[in-house]
Amino acid sequence: MFDDPLGSSPRPDAQSGDEIAAKAKSKRRTKTSVFVAHDWIAGLVCLGIDIVSWILLYGAISFLRRDEFFAGPFEFILVDVIQVFVICQALFMIGGYDRNNDMRALNYTAEHILAMIGAAAVSSLIVYAAAAYDSSMKPSRGVVLMSFVIFLPWSIAYRRAIARTLAKTAAARAFLVIGSGELAARFYDTYRRSPNRQRLEFVDIEGERIGQHIAGSGSPIIEGDLATKLANLNERYSGVVIAERVDRIQPELLERLVRTQFQRTRVYTLESFYEAHWRHVPVHSIDPFWPLQMGFQLARNSPYHYLKRLFDVGLAGGLLVICSPLLGLIALAVLLANGKPMLFKQPRVGREGEIFTALKFRTMKASIQNETEEDIYTREGDPRITRVGRWLRKLRLDELPQLWNVLRGDMSLIGPRAEWIKCAERYEKKIPFYHFRHLVKPGITGWAQVNYPYGESEEDAIEKLKYDLYYIRHYSLKLDAMIVLKTVHTVLFGKGR
Repeated sequence: MFDDPLGSSPRPDAQSGDEIAAKAKSKRRTKTSVFVAHDWIAGLVCLGIDIVSWILLYGAISFLRRDEFFAGPFEFILVDVIQVFVICQALFMIGGYDRNNDMRALNYTAEHILAMIGAAAVSSLIVYAAAAYDSSMKPSRGVVLMSFVIFLPWSIAYRRAIARTLAKTAAARAFLVIGSGELAARFYDTYRRSPNRQRLEFVDIEGERIGQHIAGSGSPIIEGDLATKLANLNERYSGVVIAERVDRIQPELLERLVRTQFQRTRVYTLESFYEAHWRHVPVHSIDPFWPLQMGFQLARNSPYHYLKRLFDVGLAGGLLVICSPLLGLIALAVLLANGKPMLFKQPRVGREGEIFTALKFRTMKASIQNETEEDIYTREGDPRITRVGRWLRKLRLDELPQLWNVLRGDMSLIGPRAEWIKCAERYEKKIPFYHFRHLVKPGITGWAQVNYPYGESEEDAIEKLKYDLYYIRHYSLKLDAMIVLKTVHTVLFGKGR
C-alpha cells in the first residue's frame, strides 16, 4: 500500500539539472523583480528610509550636542513628527516616491535640493511659530540646520541606489503592448524618445501583421500567440499596455485583462500609461467625452478652487509690493535701452474663451508690435529681441507685469500659457481638443511651461497641449506645488526663454 522508496518510480524531489537551473533562475528573477512587479514598493521603501533616517539623525545630533530641548520627550516627538511630515510631503510633491521618476537625473537632484530647502523653511516656520506661545517647543537652530544639511545628500544617495536597482531589474522585463496599428506605432515612437529603458513586445490580436516591424526597420517585430504571453505575465512582463481600438478587442480578452489587472499585473490604457509614466495626456487617443470622465477635480465643487483664488490674490498682491523696486528698475532699463513703450500689451484668450489684455515688459523692437499672421512665433536667437529683452526672457522677468493680470482675475499664477488670440484661433482649427485648455484660467507658469521648451511651431503646440490636458485632469494643490518647485529650478538654472 506504500510506494517503495527504492523502486523505479521517480521521487518527487528527483529533478534534472535543467529543471533545477530553471527554478533557480526563476527564483532569482522573482527576487530581483519585486520592485518592478509592484509600483508602490519602491516608494514605500524610500518613505520608510526617510522616516527612520530623519528620526535617528535628528535624535543623534540633538543628543551629541546636548540640546536642552532633547530632555522634553513629548515636545521633542511632536517637533520630530512635524518635521518628518513636512519633509515627506515636500518629497512627495516632486515625485520622490514615484518609481517612474528618474531619480538619477540632474533635474531631479536640483528639485530634491529645492524641496529640502522648502521643507526646512516651512517646518521651521511652523515649529518656531508654536514656540512663540510655548517656549518648551523651541529646538536648537543649529541642530535643525545640521540635520537638514546631513539628511539632504543622504536622501539623494539612497534614492540613486534604489533607482539603479530598479533600472537593472527592469532591463530583464518588458511591457507587453497589445496592438499593431497606428496607435501602437505612435506609442512606440513616444516610448523610444522617453527615458524608459524596458523592452517593448508588440502582439497582433488578429494576426494580420505578425512578423512585420511596428514602425519601420529597426523597430520591434510584431508577434502573435497572445494567449501564451498572457499566461506568463509574472515571469516576463512588468505591465500590459492596450494600444488598440476598443472595437477590436473581443469581450473574452477584455474580461481576461480585467482579471489580470486586479489579480497580478498592471494593465494600462494608453491614457493611463502616459499619465503614470510621462505625466501628460495622449491627444490622439482621447475623445470629445474625455472631460466627462470620472476623476476630474475641476468638475467638483472643491474648496481648492476657491483657495487657489485666495492664494493668487495674496501672492500676486504681495509680490507686486515686494518687487515694486525691481519693476521700476526694469522699466527704466527698457526705457533707456529701447525707448517707449516700456510695456507690451497683447489680447490673449482666458478661461472659457474670454479675451483679456496681457501685460509684459517689452522685449522686442517697438516696430514689430503689429506682427503679421505669418510670423507669430518667437524663435531661438530671434533678431527682433533686444539685448535687454534677451536677459529679461532668460530670467522670466518680462512676465512680472502679469501679476496685475492675476490680481484682476484674468489669469492665475499657475495654469496653461495664455495664448495670443491669433495663435489660439489657428490652433483651434488644426489641433483636436485644443479648446479643452480653456477650462481653467491661464497662468504665468504651468505644467507645460516647466516640462516643455518654448513652442516655435504647431507641433510644439500639440506637445504642450498634452501637458496642459494633464494639468486640467490632475488640477490640485499637489500639482501646483510641483509646478512652483520646477519653476524655481527653471529660473535658477536659466532655462527660460
